[in-house]
Amino acid sequence: MSIKQTGVVAHDTTCNLAEMTRQTAVAAASTQAAVNAAEVIFHRACATSSRLNNSSSDIGVHLQALRALGVNS
Repeated sequence: MSIKQTGVVAHDTTCNLAEMTRQTAVAAASTQAAVNAAEVIFHRACATSSRLNNSSSDIGVHLQALRALGVNS
């Protein structure tokens, strides 16, 4: 698990909780579509948190991951 430490507590907490949820969903997934859905939800949560908490340090990473997963935002 990758612990988020940007210095913005609300953002770090949101992303860390989203990561735990993502890991649980991926472990329980029986199809690639389920894995992709878990990844999309994780990256959307972190990108949204980044916007809401003015933490632009990692928003690009999440937006790029969403594009790689076939999602525009």
